[in-house]
Amino acid sequence: MTFPSHTGLVVSRAFGPLAARDPDLEVLLTDGLGGFALTSLAGVPTRCYSGLAVSHEPPVRRWQHLVSPLEALEVGDERVPLHALEIAPGVFEGEGLTHLAGAALHDLLPEREQWVRGVRVRRRSFTPRHMGTVVFLYDVDARDSVTLTLGGFFADRDMHAVHREAPELRFEAGGRQVRIRGERETWVTLHTPDGGVEVLTPQPFAQRVYYRHDEARGEPNHERVTGAALWRVTLPPGGGRVALVVSGLPGVRMDDPWAAYAEEATRRRDLIRRAVGATGLDDELTATLALAADAYLVRRARPEGVSVIAGYPWFADWGRDSMIALTGLTLTTGRYEDARSLLGTFLRSLRRGLTPNNFHDDGSGAGYNTVDGALWLAVALERYVAASGDLTFAREALPRLRELLGWHVRGTDHGIRVDPADGLLLAGEPGVQLTWMDVKVEGWVVTPRHGRPVEVQALWLGALGAETRLSERLGEPPEFGEAYTRARASFAAFWQEESGAFADALGGDGSPDPSVRPNAAIALALLDTPRTPAQVEALVRQVEAQLLTPLGLHTLSPRDPRYRGNYGGPQLLRDAAYHQGTVWPWPLGSFVDLLLERGEVGRARAALTGLSGHVWEAGLGHVSEVFAGDSLKPGGCPFQAWSVAELLRAHVRVSRAERDVEKTTKATEESV
Repeated sequence: MTFPSHTGLVVSRAFGPLAARDPDLEVLLTDGLGGFALTSLAGVPTRCYSGLAVSHEPPVRRWQHLVSPLEALEVGDERVPLHALEIAPGVFEGEGLTHLAGAALHDLLPEREQWVRGVRVRRRSFTPRHMGTVVFLYDVDARDSVTLTLGGFFADRDMHAVHREAPELRFEAGGRQVRIRGERETWVTLHTPDGGVEVLTPQPFAQRVYYRHDEARGEPNHERVTGAALWRVTLPPGGGRVALVVSGLPGVRMDDPWAAYAEEATRRRDLIRRAVGATGLDDELTATLALAADAYLVRRARPEGVSVIAGYPWFADWGRDSMIALTGLTLTTGRYEDARSLLGTFLRSLRRGLTPNNFHDDGSGAGYNTVDGALWLAVALERYVAASGDLTFAREALPRLRELLGWHVRGTDHGIRVDPADGLLLAGEPGVQLTWMDVKVEGWVVTPRHGRPVEVQALWLGALGAETRLSERLGEPPEFGEAYTRARASFAAFWQEESGAFADALGGDGSPDPSVRPNAAIALALLDTPRTPAQVEALVRQVEAQLLTPLGLHTLSPRDPRYRGNYGGPQLLRDAAYHQGTVWPWPLGSFVDLLLERGEVGRARAALTGLSGHVWEAGLGHVSEVFAGDSLKPGGCPFQAWSVAELLRAHVRVSRAERDVEKTTKATEESV
């Protein structure tokens, strides 16, 4: 596929001083290795994950190196701290918010502007690719000479933990680079072409930091970090440029941080160009989500290949999430090489026909407790081949697909096996969660769904259908055609004639679970699921009446006595509500598919309106993991892979349908 050489599309958002102070507006920068730099739009740490997290075994084993830069401006005899650390609710160390003039995002690269006694200080930041590094660029505009003091507040810990006491760090100053030794090492480098530099003797001190978002989640809400000023840069009248480079990986070399920023900006423009070429759309939402998609695609060291971080800041890479997100993150954006590598990563990771549910963040291996991950892999494989025409990879992957299906027919772990009575897929054993509704807390599996979950059967049909069609396309006889035909015929058992609705699951004894959840919509949106137009209409009406919200679908109908409308507080309460009424954005893509199938293009666009606006409400440029069932307040990760991917995929499908309607309408008018 060819892509246009240029596009004038720029994703640019400006925020005034009040909006920029909002602690719920967060900015994410990623390095393609699983590492990231996270902060509020104003630069205030709000979580234990704020600052620079570096992966020491890509994309996992992530270590928190920096919480925030230490920044101070000296104007005449006055010293003004430009950073802002919340040390208790509403109480700050530093005056960064006081002097905040505003903030902006340019292709999702953040820029903060402050005014202090007539001096303008602009700070831009970025994470260069595959370097475990964050760079802060300061542009100072001043009539008279001013001095900028720079250093940092350092954590040196596993990113999921917090320090009760400030870490004992050894600072080894060496001119314009300081090496900081703790359990890990951090390198901080200063660059300036314009000012005189005074190397300071570090005087480390303990600094309390309060994390408001962690308190809201019932997690430890504060820690003590180690602060130190490292350099004083005196800039001449007129001002100048200064760069602070913080890295958690050894051997990082950056001769020109400003050139590196320009390189990253160009790379992001190229991502937009590629997405415009792949979709034929040049609107802001497509461009924004194409940029966001890049954050989740990471390089995995073992097994080697591309993977997907399920969500920032705390998830590692998950198999189910990767395969569901693959279409939106890679095929929609024209990133076919990444799609192929991503499929290869999980094909090589198959064990007894199952794909990893998740790779452990400590690098210790993977868990395989998923019934649908491998089936989504089969669906994603066929989608990739259809979009790319890559029959070479199809030929390489087909034996692995057949092996995967064979394990399911014979039986594999966790009671996953084909039921010889009907050809559908059974799954489940006590104490194990296997579907995407996978919460387990203190031994309690909240939504077990053992037996035959409806979307799992649709995925089983999709995997069998993929083997049939790929075999035929390659000129080979399908090996699972009979299993496919039999399972399709048995799917009819999910339709409950008396209630006029689909069961969410059939138990091991065939008894239906009448729970109203989004899983039937996910099932019917898949290619191979048998259904009649009347059944689709009934499902659409049920979803609209009981599940649809402006931001996604309830995971359980509010009419159900088990419904929990509040998602928040400690983990036990959050997990109890996670799939019992909490709203998830990603299933909305399936519902939109059903609306488009019915030709309801206007209703499909309306269904996406709220989520499209949410892109600028929490994780800026991204989509949150979940929303509380009653208040629709964002929760979970503010940056979630399949949320971004499915909104992008659905938006592109609706936009193309709108364009087709417009063409048809125009042609009709011209013929009259």
